[in-house]
Amino acid sequence: MISQGSLKSLMLLWQSVASEEAAWCHTSTHQDFKTVQMRCEKEGASFLTITLPTFGKDFERSLDRGYVDRTLFTGFQWKAGLPRFLSGFLGQIFAIDSGSLVDEPSVDAIRAVRQLTLMFGKIKLPCTPAREAAAMKGFVDCEKTVREMDNRRSQSDNLVFHRVSRLIWADVFTEVDRKVFNGEILPKHGPGATQDKLLGNKKFENRTWTERLEESFFPAIEHMFSSDSHYWSSYDQVNWLEPGQEPPVKVTPVPKTPKAPRIIAIEPSWMMYCQQALLGALKTEIEKGDSRSAFVGLTHQEPNQVLASEGSKTQTLATLDLSEASDRVSDLLVQTMLADHPNLRAAVDACRSKTADVLGHGVIPLAKFASMGSALCFPFEAMVFTTVIFVGIQKALKRPLTKRDLELFRGQVRVYGDDIIVPVRFVEDVIESLELFGFKVNSSKSFWTGKFRESCGMEFYDGTDVTLVRVRHEFPTSRQDVTALVGVVSLRNQLYKAGLWKTAHYLDEIIERVIPFPVVAESSAVLGRISALGYETRRLHRHTHKPLVKGWTVRPIIPSNSLDGIDALLKNFLKTGAKVFDVEYLEQIDDLAHRPFHDKKHLERSGRPVRVDMMYGWVQPF
Repeated sequence: MISQGSLKSLMLLWQSVASEEAAWCHTSTHQDFKTVQMRCEKEGASFLTITLPTFGKDFERSLDRGYVDRTLFTGFQWKAGLPRFLSGFLGQIFAIDSGSLVDEPSVDAIRAVRQLTLMFGKIKLPCTPAREAAAMKGFVDCEKTVREMDNRRSQSDNLVFHRVSRLIWADVFTEVDRKVFNGEILPKHGPGATQDKLLGNKKFENRTWTERLEESFFPAIEHMFSSDSHYWSSYDQVNWLEPGQEPPVKVTPVPKTPKAPRIIAIEPSWMMYCQQALLGALKTEIEKGDSRSAFVGLTHQEPNQVLASEGSKTQTLATLDLSEASDRVSDLLVQTMLADHPNLRAAVDACRSKTADVLGHGVIPLAKFASMGSALCFPFEAMVFTTVIFVGIQKALKRPLTKRDLELFRGQVRVYGDDIIVPVRFVEDVIESLELFGFKVNSSKSFWTGKFRESCGMEFYDGTDVTLVRVRHEFPTSRQDVTALVGVVSLRNQLYKAGLWKTAHYLDEIIERVIPFPVVAESSAVLGRISALGYETRRLHRHTHKPLVKGWTVRPIIPSNSLDGIDALLKNFLKTGAKVFDVEYLEQIDDLAHRPFHDKKHLERSGRPVRVDMMYGWVQPF
């Protein structure tokens, strides 16, 4: 729950932003702030974090439709054809009497309405227990839907899916299949949490392995130990799990928005270890050339954002968003994609968890391929979505797709996670195809009829960036609240770059009550304010004469978990990118920061930071 003090601070922040946006648009928000005060007194923080964001989504829907519909903006009073709330801005976008979009709507007003309604929608606050329980039930219900859709699709639908998949991904799958067969893929431990609660370096001490991994392409002798001799000397320590003994993934909620948590599945360390091996091989092949990376992004979001900007200007490209995207990817679809590549198919199946432990629902079998938390979730959902998109396009063309067709669609079809770009002329057929294969298009975040588009965290209207600045954390009350302090500094600097300088100055005063807040360059490690006038200098370094300022820097505290012996040797081998220590490989890496042993204490501390701390001293302002 948010405290009354924090709620008041957020309301005052809203008032400051509203006043500044009103000055930009030559209107007043005096009555609007009275509405915010009154509604917050009655509804609490949920008005800012849930009700206002719903208003913002209804506004985006109105932009897309080209008119204001009275079925939207529920809970707000109306005056003629527009809601009274924020009517000073809305009247510069829609006709007051009819609610129709005017010929030249004010882009500044569009940006202002989005900023004032959506800025608190993703603040990191815990959901109520009821909302968390509803999210868990939604996970189970989604699982039932996946099974139903698997049974509902015809054999011909699956054959079409397989053919289109082979057209797009055959080259990628063939090369990864070869690498799997030849043992050329390397496993990797990530920094995140695991079902067996091993953290950091302790993951290399894992002695649990499954029969499924052993019998596919992940024998313990090659993946769990640094040499054959170490394997045989430690064989009696290995805990072998038969399929019925494998633990389920742990399904858990994590904070996302006050409206609903994000649901993730925490995998066992040995499963994630092998998933990372396949992820690395798939990522390499997908990003190797332009032929496939033109359609799918696994690392960079910028291409999606560029296409969204283009779509808002030309109205030829649509942006689609999917609900429960990863949880709706069927394992049957993935197996269908890999039907012609038995080695890769066996490897993927071996490191896929088949059951899940869902809070309040017990252990359930999984028909979905994987939830967020699996290293293979992101690449396979992207490949499945891309395939389904082209199934829809093929249906619209009324003929089989060819390689030449794929080339023609470069720069028109793009998938990054559940953010999808498709040509407007095919959008209805694509949506129909997505729904046929069990996916749910989020109508409140999908746009194709107007000039508004959003993708990968950026929003555009008629080619103009109207992306808002979001509040991610409550304001800090003391220097010990490091996460909130870092968040408000980031918020201040984002508002400054967005041109809301008075609000940035308002936050300067709040931050200065907690820490000194010098003017620094954006590249500085100091918690400081950025300015168009450059950075300040308080003194020069006595030896190098570099400018210095005195301020606070953030230092992540990496957990202490030392590693030695044969497990340390395995980590060292894997960090070189080879099964054996390769000195020549290291000598070829010119940039020290990219060498695998750049962190000299990696055998003493590892994993995600358990907390962040701050240090005060003289630091460069750039």
